[in-house]
Amino acid sequence: MEIKAIRMFDGGFMNQPFAFGGEEGKDMFDEQIIYRSSLQNFLIDTGNEVILVDTGFKTGMSVPAKKLGAPLYMGEKVKDYMDGLAELGYKPEQVTKILITHKHPDHSDCISEFPNAKVYISPEDADAMKLEGENIIRAEYKESYKNFPRAEKVTDGIWYIEAKGHTKGNSIIIAESDGLFYMFHGDVTYCDAALKANKLSIVFEDIEAARVTLDRVREFIQQNPTVYLSTHCPEGYENLEMKRMMKL
Repeated sequence: MEIKAIRMFDGGFMNQPFAFGGEEGKDMFDEQIIYRSSLQNFLIDTGNEVILVDTGFKTGMSVPAKKLGAPLYMGEKVKDYMDGLAELGYKPEQVTKILITHKHPDHSDCISEFPNAKVYISPEDADAMKLEGENIIRAEYKESYKNFPRAEKVTDGIWYIEAKGHTKGNSIIIAESDGLFYMFHGDVTYCDAALKANKLSIVFEDIEAARVTLDRVREFIQQNPTVYLSTHCPEGYENLEMKRMMKL
């Protein structure tokens, strides 16, 4: 199994109230404390299948410009998602499955670019996006996985797991490889510092569910050697490159 990052933006920033203020409120944190930001999604090559975890923005998508004092700036564009996929040596028709963590466009905009892919997504977010068709697989979460009570096996060593909160249908994906657990978490946290500090961001649809999810994520990491693959901070691709295990 090979796991690769599809990098889209880098060199950005987020402030502490944005990354940490979900429960206590933004005023409890210091806007002058800044964390690095980026944008990347991921690809899993099992040797038999090419599986995408999220699909990034559409080509040419405009994003907010850099602004002093902004709570979040993703950074300068590295490349569009489809160009990043091509640079890794893959064609859209090779992709067999897409695992969507949640409905937001930086995670789901390019679904239609992959003619042969089955798209795994939560029922709630599928409804929100009005996704229909034989290629749309609404997760049923009939199994459990480790300390997560609702999960679905996608293929050997890859699990699609209910993790509500950031959106009402938020999910995470865990891939097992060479004794490590690679956790693709979407936006359970926006930066690794928030995970370590046990803080939720200000972006959520169900704060109580988001707290349950973060508690389970932290428990899993404490019990299993986990590479934490974030979407919105450079540690996402750095952890992958170094196979760096998260320590809590």
